Amino acid sequence: MSKFQRITPFLWFPDQKQTEAAVALYTSVFPNSRVVTTTRYNEPSAKVSGQPLGAVMTLEFQLDGQDFVAINGGPHFKFTEALSLVVNCESQAEVDHYWSRLSEGGDERAQQCGWLKDRFGVSWQVVPTELVRLLAGPDSEKSRRVTEAMLKMKKLDLDALRRAAG
Repeated sequence: MSKFQRITPFLWFPDQKQTEAAVALYTSVFPNSRVVTTTRYNEPSAKVSGQPLGAVMTLEFQLDGQDFVAINGGPHFKFTEALSLVVNCESQAEVDHYWSRLSEGGDERAQQCGWLKDRFGVSWQVVPTELVRLLAGPDSEKSRRVTEAMLKMKKLDLDALRRAAG
């Protein structure tokens, strides 16, 4: 992991299979991604946590150069939409790629306005960077039209948002 990243997202998964599967998916979806370090439950940590001796405890990994840690922490905590990871996209092709890969097997009911929940329960926002420009500025009518268009979407459609902006 990078020595200089001050804040690192730490993701708690309910079991080893989910931890490893999630990290494998995420590192396959984003460029410049890799598993950096794997730690395993030793005797004292296995005893305290109730996890099997030798099971994966944490995976330190990078997604597009950003450091993360995933822990096989057990079923005590669940992900909620109160925290999401934003994927800033430069084009509709990027939106389509990330949306397709991250939403595969996820909760379709949790999809709206660029938000999705993946099959592991992690919430993501797949957003074209141009959206901020379309919503910002002094033209409140343009912002209203873009917002109304966005509220009707699951995956964001950049061309439709541009048309709404006029």
